[in-house]
Amino acid sequence: MKRSRGRTGRKRRRKHLQSFMDGVNCSHKLEYVKLKKWLKDRGFQDSNLRPAEFWATGRGLMTTKAFQAGDLIISLPEKCLLTTGTVLSSCLGEYIMKWKPPVSPLVALCTFLIAERHAGENSLWKPYLDVLPKTYTCPVCLEHDVVNLLPEPLRQKSQEQRTTVHEFYVSSKAFFSSLQPLFAENTGTIFTYSALRWAWCTINTRTIYMKHSQRECFSLEPDVYALAPYLDLLNHSPNVQVKAAFNEQTRSYEIRTNSQSKKYEEVFICYGPHDNQRLLLEYGFVATDNPHSSVYVSSDTLLKYFPPLDKQRNAKVSILKDHDLLENLTFGWDGPSWRLLTAIKLLSLGADEFACWRRTLLGDVISARNEQQSLNITAKICHFLIEETQHVLLQISQLKREKENLKNHLSLVEALRLEELKILQKSAEILCELTVAMP
Repeated sequence: MKRSRGRTGRKRRRKHLQSFMDGVNCSHKLEYVKLKKWLKDRGFQDSNLRPAEFWATGRGLMTTKAFQAGDLIISLPEKCLLTTGTVLSSCLGEYIMKWKPPVSPLVALCTFLIAERHAGENSLWKPYLDVLPKTYTCPVCLEHDVVNLLPEPLRQKSQEQRTTVHEFYVSSKAFFSSLQPLFAENTGTIFTYSALRWAWCTINTRTIYMKHSQRECFSLEPDVYALAPYLDLLNHSPNVQVKAAFNEQTRSYEIRTNSQSKKYEEVFICYGPHDNQRLLLEYGFVATDNPHSSVYVSSDTLLKYFPPLDKQRNAKVSILKDHDLLENLTFGWDGPSWRLLTAIKLLSLGADEFACWRRTLLGDVISARNEQQSLNITAKICHFLIEETQHVLLQISQLKREKENLKNHLSLVEALRLEELKILQKSAEILCELTVAMP
C-alpha cells in the first residue's frame, strides 16, 4: 500500500510539474473574465483558447482542443479592433480633423491610448487597457548601461530607435496641447514622454497589419495598424506557420494554423522570419534556438584583419561598397554566410589576383592560397567575436549581482548573447572542418 501511494504521489508531482511546463490556466483571473465579457458584448464568440502562464514564454494562449493544419485559431470581429476609425469616432476625432499639418495615423493611435488610459474607469476600452503590459523591454525602454551591452549593430539601431521616439514626442507636443479643452488637468502632465513611449511600444509590439483607405485628415504615412485585444496574447515562434488576414466576408480578423498542436499546448503565431536582434529591437524579446538568428560582423571588425599596406585595399573596399557587400555580413547556424565569405575572399586577393575580382563575386575559386587565407581570417574573426561575447557575458553576470533593478533587462541581453555564442561556436566548428578538408 505504501509503495502504491508513493508511486501515485510521484505521478501527481510529475503531472503538476508537467502542467506547469505546459502552462497554468489564468482564465479565472478577474482581468481576463472582464476582457472576455467585453469582447463577447462586441460579438466575439468564445474560442478554444485560454489565457495561461507558460514557463518558457510567460503570458500566452493555451488551446483546449487539438488543432489540425487549416483550422481557424481565432476570429476577432471588426468591432473588437482598435484602429484609426476608432480614434476618429471618439472625442479626439474633431481635433484630428482640424489640425494642420495633419497628424500621422501613429500619432492618432498613441494619443487615443494615452487619453483612454488617463480616463481610467470612464474608458470604454478599460478591459483591454487593463491587460496591456505596464512596461516594455524594447531598447527604447532600456537603461544606457544595458544598451551598451548589446552587439554593435543592434546598439546602433537602439540609439536610432531612442532618437525616433524622442523626435516623435517633440513633434507631437503642439497637437497634444490643442486637446486641452478635453481635459481638466494640464495636457503636459498627461501626454508625457513616458506615456508616449508606452503608447508607441504598445503599437510597435502588438499591432496586426491591416490596410485602411487613406483619409485626408491624416498625413501620408501608411495607415496599416490595428490593435487586436485577446488575439495579441498569442506569442511568437519561428517554427510555426499561420495564415492571418482580415476576412471581408465575415468582417473579422482571422488566423488559421498551417501546423498541428496538441490539446493544452501553447498556441503560437509567427511574426515573420526575424533574427533575434530584430525581435529584440521591434518586440522586446528573443527566441531560443531561433533558426533565423545571425551574428553580425561590422565592417570595422572585418577590415581590422586586412593590412592597410595593401595597395589595392581602397579599391577592394570600394568594390564591396558598390556591390553592397559591407553590410549584413553574418555567421549563422550553418557557418559564415556567403556574403561574409565573399567579402573576405575579395579582400584576400593577392596583387597578382586582383584582376579576377569579378570572378570572386561569382563564387569562383581563384587560388588555393586565397581559399586558405580566407578561411583562416574568417576563423580569426569568429574567435574574436566568441571572446568578445564571453567578455560581455561576464560583465552581465557581475551587473546582475550589483544592480537588482536591472536584472530583467540584463537577462534579456544575456539570452541574446548566449544564443549568439552558440552560433559562433557552431561556426567555429564548421570552419575547423572546412580547413581540415582543404586539399
